[in-house]
Parts: sequence; structure tokens; C-alpha cells
Amino acid sequence: MRRGFWRRHFRARIRTLNPLRKARRMSEHDTHSSFIKTPQQLVVVIVLAFVVPIIGIVLMVQLVVNRPHADPVALKPEAVAARIQPVGKVEFGAAGDAAPRAPKSGEEVVKTVCSVCHQTGAAGAPKIGDNAAWAKLLKAGLGELTKNAIAGVKAMPPRGGNPELSDLEIARAIVHMGNLSGGKLKEPAEGAPAAKK
Repeated sequence: MRRGFWRRHFRARIRTLNPLRKARRMSEHDTHSSFIKTPQQLVVVIVLAFVVPIIGIVLMVQLVVNRPHADPVALKPEAVAARIQPVGKVEFGAAGDAAPRAPKSGEEVVKTVCSVCHQTGAAGAPKIGDNAAWAKLLKAGLGELTKNAIAGVKAMPPRGGNPELSDLEIARAIVHMGNLSGGKLKEPAEGAPAAKK
């Protein structure tokens, strides 16, 4: 091989290291400078480094220690039983055990039961106040109307859909509706025998 070949193609450069020149370049490009410039800032940072974690620890201890506690009165057996008592109670006994109730007036029965159909004429029921429709029914008499109301007629269920109504209450309701619709029926007395089924 030729000697000049290597010399021409590969020349090494050797530079001397100058320490002053390197220090000058680092100070121009120093990106890791501190935000603490004065001794006062250093003291503030040190104090905060101790105070902030201590405050955090104290607050956490207060949170754990001062949890809300149950009211001692609420833990008494009577208070617990009152809170967990059932919504309703079922009582078994004979039907006669209950105190006898006073019979309702005809107006009360009409308002609570009969007016659902007889106020609007639903399912072919004669409307209250329709004198022509009630005149045909009143010709049959109170006894027959009461018997039909107790047993149920056409779309009307027995006892108007309320099985708790007594025969007397049904008769009173018929008298009330009939009298509002042009009739002149006399309300049956409480001791009078009601129409038979």
C-alpha cells in the first residue's frame, strides 16, 4: 500500500483542553439554576418544608379522631325498636271483635262509592240528576232497587263494589240519589228491616 494514502485520508486533530474556556461556556448555558437567590428565601423554604407536612398530619389526626359518633339516646333499645317497627300490623280475630260502627248516611255512601259511576253515567249507570232515567227506576220501588243494588245489576258489582256496605247504607244511598233526581223517597230508619237479598 502506499504511504501517502493513509496520510491524505486520515488526519487526526488534537486539541488542547483549556479549563477556563469550558467554564465560560457552562455559565452561559446553565439551565439548572435555583429559584432560591437570597438567604431569606432559603429560610422560608426550610420552614415551609417542616410546617406544611406537620399541618397535614395534624389535620388527618383530627379527621380520624373527631369522627361523628352515634347519639347514645338513639342506641337505646326502645329507640331502635321504634325505628325498625313494621309498617303495618296484621291482627287475627273474629269479625265481631271490632267495635260496631255507625251506619253511613246516604250522602256519604254516594260520595265515596256510588258517584264513581252515577256522577258520570259510566257503564250505563243512570246519572244523578237525570230525572227521566231515575223515574223509570223509581217506579219499581225502593225495595226492588235495594235488592238489585245488593246483588248487582248489569255492569254494577254487588253492593256497588264495596262489600262492607250494609243493606241499610245501600238503601240510604239509593234514597239520596233518587231524591236528587226528582224522586220523593223516604229514608229508611236505622232499626227498620232492610230489603231481602
